[in-house]
Amino acid sequence: MALKEKSRCSWCLKFDQYIKYHDEEWGVPVHNDQIHFEFLILEGAQAGLSWSTILKKREGYKKLFANFDPAKVAKFSEKKIETILLNPAIVRNRLKVYAAVNNAKRFLEIQKEFGSFDFYIWSFVSHKTINNRRKSLKEIPATTKESDALSKDLIKRGFKFVGSTVIYAHMQACGLVNDHVEDCFRYKEVSSLL
Repeated sequence: MALKEKSRCSWCLKFDQYIKYHDEEWGVPVHNDQIHFEFLILEGAQAGLSWSTILKKREGYKKLFANFDPAKVAKFSEKKIETILLNPAIVRNRLKVYAAVNNAKRFLEIQKEFGSFDFYIWSFVSHKTINNRRKSLKEIPATTKESDALSKDLIKRGFKFVGSTVIYAHMQACGLVNDHVEDCFRYKEVSSLL
């Protein structure tokens, strides 16, 4: 089948980069701390913007944020941050860039406390993907009790730009929940990974 002929979640049909992200990444369970950190940066940057904007700038973020290495980002100096803020390859929002550096430090604290960020974050879903059975996009909530609890805990630990909606997007992207609609070809594929 051609790229656009498969049955997919309708949110991804805007352009090929969205489709590729949907077909290859979205909802696949992540157990890699660096990927979790990447999505925390990207989703924090996305707050108030479209995901398409962030996908288009993803390579810029990767380059400017040390390939999403939290240990390196945590050491960014004021001078480095100010240089990043001049680069149009990312969303040049001062609060979001400073939040990314702050969150890198908090991320390292969680790794130290729990052994990995992955172990910490998956504990909010009892270490197993919540396999939702959504018939349409209208059934997908912006937040859940799990995202509320995770968001509240991250905020308590000093993270920024981690409201429940941002965190639910992280849970969807990193496979803590499977929110592909049931008639999407990826629903069964992702379910088989659980």
